[in-house]
Amino acid sequence: MAINLITDLAGLGALSALTGTLLIISVIGFIAVYIYCAIAMMAIAKKTNTDKAWMAWIPIANLYLVTQIAEENGWWTLMVFASFIPFIGSLAMLVVGIWLLWKVAERVDYPGWTSLLMLVPIVNLIALGLWAWAKK
Repeated sequence: MAINLITDLAGLGALSALTGTLLIISVIGFIAVYIYCAIAMMAIAKKTNTDKAWMAWIPIANLYLVTQIAEENGWWTLMVFASFIPFIGSLAMLVVGIWLLWKVAERVDYPGWTSLLMLVPIVNLIALGLWAWAKK
């Protein structure tokens, strides 16, 4: 019985260490992607001569910045609250987000359909980088 308790505790300790490690890696990954996106959005704002490019660093304010780059009314930022409505709100937010990014893509001289690449993981980061730094 004592041996089972020791092996159970050892297994629990190993599982805790693995979970902690994965959590740390996830947090570092999230921070890296957030920094990359903020820098890219700042570059896009500067490329389009949009004021207050520093808002790319602030959650929700960065969504307002997207509306300004897209030359749309800033009230579209409130669409973030639609995500609290199950399914329909998230779908509406997705559609509005793609529409705004479509306009952003056109502002930086890329076809609007490239905003659909934002739905594909990893490819979305590449597309954002192209919008920000590619010479066209």
